[in-house]
Amino acid sequence: MAGPLRGLKILDFSTLLPGPIGTMILADLGADILKVEAPYRLDLIRYNPPFEAGESTLFHALNRSKRSIAIDLKQPEGVEIVKKLLGEYDVLLEQFRPGVMEKFGLGYHDLKEANPGLIYCSLSGFGQTGPYRNRAGHDITYLSLAGIMSISHRKGERPMPHAVQIADILAGSYNAIVAILAAVIHRAGTGEGQHLDISMTDGAIALTTHYAPFYLCEGKNLEPEEPYLVGGVHFYDFYQTKDGRYLGVGPVERPFYMQLCEAIGRPDLVNEYDFDHPEMDRLKAEMKEIIAGKTQAEWVEIFSRFDACVEPVLTIGEMCEHPLTRAREMVVEVPKPDGTTQRQIGSPFKLSATSPEYRSIGPGLGEHTDEVLHSLGYSPSDIGTLREREIVR
Repeated sequence: MAGPLRGLKILDFSTLLPGPIGTMILADLGADILKVEAPYRLDLIRYNPPFEAGESTLFHALNRSKRSIAIDLKQPEGVEIVKKLLGEYDVLLEQFRPGVMEKFGLGYHDLKEANPGLIYCSLSGFGQTGPYRNRAGHDITYLSLAGIMSISHRKGERPMPHAVQIADILAGSYNAIVAILAAVIHRAGTGEGQHLDISMTDGAIALTTHYAPFYLCEGKNLEPEEPYLVGGVHFYDFYQTKDGRYLGVGPVERPFYMQLCEAIGRPDLVNEYDFDHPEMDRLKAEMKEIIAGKTQAEWVEIFSRFDACVEPVLTIGEMCEHPLTRAREMVVEVPKPDGTTQRQIGSPFKLSATSPEYRSIGPGLGEHTDEVLHSLGYSPSDIGTLREREIVR
């Protein structure tokens, strides 16, 4: 079945990670994404390993099912091409610092009069307003300002960078998707477009909803290992096994905790279930010693018979080959131009009436420039002139 977003057409001016992941997800769901790239200033992801036939497979994954047009926005003719495209692509996503699109004459207020239904999403680190609007940032700085890193470490240790970009993806990519789809629904009923101001720091701050009430309502700042899910709830933690691997142990609720006690052969610990146990350090030390007595594989076999919220910490390779990953179709084969396929992580969305679409790996720079310009009415001669003048590539 065709994707549920078939017919939604988006001009994507984003690079690196947050914007491209957002539009990749929308492309998986059927949206038509046209990636607008600079002809001679490539998306840095194109240089990121690993490589296949000299091209970044990371870029291929983040930009699958998209097309690419390379336009020099510093030239008036390039800006004119974008304005013509907006006759067809009435959703625009950009990830520049505030004010950059205005310099090109492509800011929201520059375009909305001619396109009152335009949905214009600006995705940035700190938002379009406020004292940090022009400040540089990355995932680690957004999470730091959001207060998340102050409670994401052990007592007496420094905060540890996350391997996955939480603010970029969860607070950036996914929030942009939600905002765009909400605006599409609003426009369907009113015909009215709007400007979407998505800040990754705002999104990271919103992730503290579980812990912020301690300060907002009690004036209390939580300390490391005090929050419920960072050592503050019973045995919720990672434990090393005999072979140097780890288990993730998360029996927060009493029924799961009882299963844990049975699995490890310590029914005497059932009555120790207490969120504020006065001897939690001693109990966790016992748990550490118990888990260290068997290999990860041995524990996996044992816990397969119990519903205790305990699972092995897998490598990326083990995850990709895991029966659950296979059953949920989370590794997929995406078509390449030569007729072969490339393995990529699949869409997490499972819809009963429609399926994710994996039409192609990420495009070459400007791969669809001629095709798109032709659809806008440019003749082969016109396109040749634009190329000679380096307005397109």
